[in-house]
Amino acid sequence: MPVVATFFDPVTFTASHVVHDPATGAAAIIDPVLDYDPAAGRISHGSADAIIAHVEMEGLRVEWLLETHAHADHLSAAPYLQRKLGGKIAIGREIRRVQDVFGALFNAGPQFPHDGSQFDRLFDDGDGFTLGGIDVVVLHVPGHTPADLAYVIGDAVFAGDTIFMPDYGTARADFPGGDAHQLYRSIRRLLALPRDARLFLCHDYKAPDRNEFRWETTIGAQRDANIHVHDGVAEEVFVAMRRARDATLGMPTLILPSVQVNMRAGQLPDPEANGVRYLKIPLDAV
Repeated sequence: MPVVATFFDPVTFTASHVVHDPATGAAAIIDPVLDYDPAAGRISHGSADAIIAHVEMEGLRVEWLLETHAHADHLSAAPYLQRKLGGKIAIGREIRRVQDVFGALFNAGPQFPHDGSQFDRLFDDGDGFTLGGIDVVVLHVPGHTPADLAYVIGDAVFAGDTIFMPDYGTARADFPGGDAHQLYRSIRRLLALPRDARLFLCHDYKAPDRNEFRWETTIGAQRDANIHVHDGVAEEVFVAMRRARDATLGMPTLILPSVQVNMRAGQLPDPEANGVRYLKIPLDAV
C-alpha cells in the first residue's frame, strides 16, 4: 500500500497528492498547483513549497510528476518542482489533441509543437511502470477532456477530475473534446476496480450540507452513493443529466491562463524583449 499525503489549495479547490512507496521512498507528485493571482498577474510558489518541505522531511526520492490532464482551473507547478526535486513530467498521449485546439485558440504559432514533446513521457492506455516496489497502471479515461488519465498505484486510484466525492457527483463534459458518453464509460471502467480501492480526487467543492473539504473515498462508496453515476444509473440518463447541468455552468476562472501554460507542460511563456512574460487573453473567442 502506498502512502499518500494530500495538499489542498482552497483557492482553486485542487487536491495535489504525494504518493510514495514506504519501502524505498520512491515518490510521485500528482497534479501540483502553481499559485497565480489573476488580478495582479503574479506567480508564487507557496503550494509547491509545502510539497517540497514534505518530500524533504520524509526523505523521499521524486521519480514522477504526473498530470491527470491539462487542467483548466490551475496552473501546473510541475516544472518548478522538477527543478527542485527532479522526476519526469508525464501526461496522456492525447494531450496532442488539446494542443491542436488550444494552440490554434492562442495563436501559438509554428514554434509551438503539437506533438507533446514538452513532456518527458506520454502515456498510453494500459501502460505500466513501478514506483519503488509498487506497480502502477495507467488508464485512459476521456470524457472530461480527451486526455484524462487515472493512475492506479497499488491500492490507490488517482482519478483527476473525472469523478468527485459521492455527494457532489461527476466532472463536466463540455470542454473542447469532452463527451458525456465517454465520461460515463470512463467512470464505469473506474468503478469496475476493487470496491475497497482508495480513490483520490483532484477537486472538491463541498456539497450542500457538508462543511469540510474531502478528497478521498473508495470505489465501493462511489458505486453505492455517487449522486450522478451510482450503480443502476443508465448511460442515457447520465448523459441527459450531464448535458443539462453543463449548460448552466460558467467557464472556470483560470481556464485561459491555465490551459495555455498547462499545454506546455507547465512552462511559462518566454520573456519578451522587455524582460516580462505575458499570457494571452483571446477576446470573444471562447
